[in-house]
Amino acid sequence: MNFANFVQRQRAFFQSGATRPLDFRRAQLQALSAALVRHESPLLAALQSDLNKSPLQAYASELGLVQAEIRHAVRQLRRWSAAARRPTAWFSAPARSWIQPEPYGVALLFGPWNYPAQLILAPLVSAIAAGNCAVVKPSELAPRTSEAVAALIRETFPEEFVCAVEGGAEVAEALLTERFDKIFFTGSTRVGRSVMAAAARHLTPVTLELGGKCPTLVCADAAVELAARRIVWGKFLNAGQTCVAPDFVLVDRAVSEPFIAALKKNIRRFYGDDARCSPDYGRIVNARHFTRLAGYLTDGRVEHGGAHDAAERFIAPTVLTKVDPSARVMQEEIFGPILPVLEFDGLEEALELLRGRPTALALYLFTRNHATERRVLAEVPSGGACVNDTVSHMIGGALPFGGLGPSGMGASHGRAGFEAFSHSRSVLRRALWLDTPFRYPPQKLSLAVLKRAMGFLLSD
Repeated sequence: MNFANFVQRQRAFFQSGATRPLDFRRAQLQALSAALVRHESPLLAALQSDLNKSPLQAYASELGLVQAEIRHAVRQLRRWSAAARRPTAWFSAPARSWIQPEPYGVALLFGPWNYPAQLILAPLVSAIAAGNCAVVKPSELAPRTSEAVAALIRETFPEEFVCAVEGGAEVAEALLTERFDKIFFTGSTRVGRSVMAAAARHLTPVTLELGGKCPTLVCADAAVELAARRIVWGKFLNAGQTCVAPDFVLVDRAVSEPFIAALKKNIRRFYGDDARCSPDYGRIVNARHFTRLAGYLTDGRVEHGGAHDAAERFIAPTVLTKVDPSARVMQEEIFGPILPVLEFDGLEEALELLRGRPTALALYLFTRNHATERRVLAEVPSGGACVNDTVSHMIGGALPFGGLGPSGMGASHGRAGFEAFSHSRSVLRRALWLDTPFRYPPQKLSLAVLKRAMGFLLSD
């Protein structure tokens, strides 16, 4: 499988300068927005088929977020693209200095299966806004959505500008043998390492949005009922198949009983007594992930839920208690609707449980105490964080979204997404009317004079 000619066509189109004008970028973003409206029905049907997302859930968590990203980019594009003035050192005076965002060229985008429309099309918005061409590879694990996204892209854009490539791991591996100017990958840490290794062969810059076990800390002074409600929402959205879902909860023993009761109450409130009948509750993406998740159900006491059906790929919203920190469910990213709840006595014990764990994509803290907030944020690193909420820090374009270490590198959303697909080019323009001779050889300054002069000349 050879994509060399494919990539060369896009590189030739980019080098023609066609993608650079802001009017062109805006027009393409607006074309994508219109295409989302035209293709809404097949996309919603595909998301229901792949993940049992209701039309309401699919629009709220996928298509609506892409449309919001487009609107934000169209409004802000001129400001993002503008040259940013910088001071000039006296050594170079008279001169002007600035930073100019430049598109990388041809970008390769890999999408995941859990939000298979949003997490491939939102990075595409950023790539287009920054002036790049793009090759888009949707996830084969959400086959209907992959097909629908590919159809949308084929209808909307010429192949030399944006194209979609479908297929499995062999297609991804073939794409990674080509030289791209930027790679944007969303998926597992294991595959992210392989993508980064492949990118290193061509020294291609990468943005990796990965995952990890996102911890949730519920302190004794938390608003317990509200905390439980927000944790249930964030955890069981998309049947727990969300990279920033709360992976496990550490709750102060003083409030654990009312907290667990509130978890169970809110699960029933959201999804009823049998979640398989709820139109708002999804399904596990495939049999392999179902089997993996079902294996976690024996890693603690099932406090709520636990029902599962392989034929339907259904696992009920489940709360586990009496979980040993060394259990498998506490060592591997769950990525499903199983929530371990562990108790702690005092903040120091909770922090000790979190120390040494790989850096997660998100950290969630529920407390009324600002000193506790400052301490937890200072001592527990993460890609992002929410205090007294879950998941919502990644909604909207104002906050960059990204991981740290094993949970990713780089950021996306809004301006951060634009910058992920842009090279910040430093430019200095010097005047012609003055050319002082002191910098040219032969040098006539003593070392002592040079040291004093450089303190002034290299300042701005």
